[in-house]
Amino acid sequence: MTGKLVVIGAGMASGRMLEHLFEADTRRFDVTLFGAEPRGNYNRIMLSPVLAGEKRYDDIVTHDADWYAAQGVNCRFGQTVTKIDRQAKTVFAGGVETPYDRLVIATGSAPFILPVPGKDLAGVRAFRDLDDVDAMVAASEKPDAKAVVIGGGLLGLEAAAALRGRGMDVVVLHLAGHLMERQLDPAAGYLLQRELEGRGIRIHCKAHTRAVLGTDGVEAVALEDGTVYPADLVVMAAGIRPETRLATDAGIEVGRGIVVDDAMRTSDADILALGECAEHNKTVYGLVAPLYDMAKVAAQTLLGQDAVFRPVQTATKLKVTGVSLYSAGDFAEAEDREEIVLRDAASGVYKRVIIKENRILGTVLYGDTEDGNWFFDLLKRGTDIGQMRDTLIYGQSFSTGAPTDPLAAMAALPEEAEICGCNGVCKGAITSAISSKGLTSLDDVRAHTKASASCGSCTGLVEKLLMATLGDSYNPAAIQPMCPCTELGHDEVRRLIVAKGLKSIPAAMQELGWKTSCGCAKCRPALNYYMVATWPGEAEDDGQSRFINERVHANIQKDGTYSVVPRMFGGLTTAAELRAIADVADKFEVKTVKVTGGQRIDLLGIKKEDLPAVWADLNKAGMMSGAAYAKGLRTVKTCVGSDWCRFGTQDSTGLGVRIEKFMWGSWTPAKLKLAVSGCPRNCAEATCKDIGVICVDSGYEIHFGGAAGLDIKGTEVLCHARSEDEALEIIAALTQLYREQGRYLERIYKWAKRVGSDSIKANVVADPGKRRQLYERFVYSQKFAQVDPWEERVNGKDAHEFAAMADFQMMQAAE
Repeated sequence: MTGKLVVIGAGMASGRMLEHLFEADTRRFDVTLFGAEPRGNYNRIMLSPVLAGEKRYDDIVTHDADWYAAQGVNCRFGQTVTKIDRQAKTVFAGGVETPYDRLVIATGSAPFILPVPGKDLAGVRAFRDLDDVDAMVAASEKPDAKAVVIGGGLLGLEAAAALRGRGMDVVVLHLAGHLMERQLDPAAGYLLQRELEGRGIRIHCKAHTRAVLGTDGVEAVALEDGTVYPADLVVMAAGIRPETRLATDAGIEVGRGIVVDDAMRTSDADILALGECAEHNKTVYGLVAPLYDMAKVAAQTLLGQDAVFRPVQTATKLKVTGVSLYSAGDFAEAEDREEIVLRDAASGVYKRVIIKENRILGTVLYGDTEDGNWFFDLLKRGTDIGQMRDTLIYGQSFSTGAPTDPLAAMAALPEEAEICGCNGVCKGAITSAISSKGLTSLDDVRAHTKASASCGSCTGLVEKLLMATLGDSYNPAAIQPMCPCTELGHDEVRRLIVAKGLKSIPAAMQELGWKTSCGCAKCRPALNYYMVATWPGEAEDDGQSRFINERVHANIQKDGTYSVVPRMFGGLTTAAELRAIADVADKFEVKTVKVTGGQRIDLLGIKKEDLPAVWADLNKAGMMSGAAYAKGLRTVKTCVGSDWCRFGTQDSTGLGVRIEKFMWGSWTPAKLKLAVSGCPRNCAEATCKDIGVICVDSGYEIHFGGAAGLDIKGTEVLCHARSEDEALEIIAALTQLYREQGRYLERIYKWAKRVGSDSIKANVVADPGKRRQLYERFVYSQKFAQVDPWEERVNGKDAHEFAAMADFQMMQAAE
């Protein structure tokens, strides 16, 4: 039997309900889906990363047009339902009447707009959908733009951090005495405020908004205490209200939300409601986990199955890069409760666990949230913690005697321990799916269990489960596709680019069968690099497919300003260059002038609109971009060598300068740092660089594969060179082999571990003919690579790229 199902609202809750419905029975209903937005279901949880520029809209789409078409859904996006006629069992939208047998109302919630004068001025926005994000991004592109965010809860703080990252001056106004008062206690709220203020965000608590000021648009926000904050943008993030007007007009029972029973049925048995618009047992839910539980129950009810909605407790995490925050349960003070508190002021760590009768009621963690899931599991299960009380605050490894190894600790978690709070997925469900379905990648787990598919904060836990379950057979670098847009891995994509002669991103996506029309933030930069490296002088270098720092030729800082680093070959400079840098620092009021670890000078705090003028002044002094932002050659660090040092065996400075002048401008899979030390004392630290040279009496010892960042690794010796010319040829050949074999964003040491040192030596050392060919290919590519981007921009070439430089759509935290 086929019935007519109409769904009002194309959001996350109704989308999950349709997934469950179609998984069980694709022919039970003819589905018509109405959505007020002109687009289908996307992950609203991830709007903050889109606003921050860390993701694009395409990255957060949950159901695309192909999915709806495959399920036979009649999509009516951009059409608002204005009336429900329960007697005729029809809905009205755009003057068209649509009949239903069963109706689902999933209208979500509406943002609460403070009823103050000026609330309707242009420039006042909520933060609820993609249109709001687009408007905020546009506002951030104005010079010296200022934003006032009203509301210091989760959503408001995520908006504030994102706008600050885009360079805006941001003030957060919060009515309560500390931030996120529903999720945090005052101590954690203080730490969070301190962190955000350190990022340049001004926080004003106990702020009572009196009015939004302006004539044709927003100009300022005035508080009751007389404080006035200038503003070009006002973001209302002060709360939400269930969207119930359709139900009220139709005579359906409504309290705070649309009243539903355990099966998600409203007062009309043929009409269901779910999501933020629904009220169950006098409670309205706003977090995604209970909404997804509602979706499952609603699908079962529509299929005629018995189902009961029983909400579970949820935890809270903040999606602001670099802020570790976790809270769960009830952490209010009361006479019958105890609390255990750990403070580490130096590390910015705060932990608080609230206990009653040896049961955890709530927990607040800041700075170190590693044990959040463990505390939450004890809370949900009502575990008696009496035996571990003395060591409870120190975490799982201290209190349970669990192994300190992360994988062993993960294995020790009970099967019912929750891993993904958004989707309510426990450890057992994930490990069972991995084993029974033969899952081998993070994307596989997401597709089959939904774990880490929403906000992504549990991704690390899911990866640990993969490692613990699969053991040595789990090799994410080898088994994962390049991105969700394709089934092909990096190596296969590179092979096909060569075999098919692909020289542009549209050509690659067409010929290689990309699943999306324009790719994503993972595949576009990789494709662009592979083609530029494979076809120098022929491939089309797509600037918009590079990361933001590469596109604007300066490093964006956490406060939205930029860092400019002019090149100093081999760390050498002159009085004239130093004067030019000093003049720029004075002229543009540079906040910080810093000597870098790569023996250069960094100008920090430059406004984005000042970048072309800064470059022009530095160019006049003969200085070019130091490519401190590049996936390419950064620096060649040197010591003074035999010219000055009494221990020097060779002219290390001269060789370093020669290498850098020869190699600058070259693009590589990841950043490339070199060093030349004039003797085995290694003052230039060549033995922790990607490529290093140690000068010895008999010539030059070539090293490679070092790391001194997140990973610490010493180099290994590649070979010995007798002359500067031979050393230069070996280094260029090694770099070219890395360029041709390395996967995008794969540092040299990771590439070397993957392909093996013996293979590298066979190409670069053992066979002089192969080495010469690699060297000549590198020399040829340099004909097209050695163009100073600062000079290009100053002279007006590709100026449109600079004009769009505040577009952070491709930025990732992969550095």
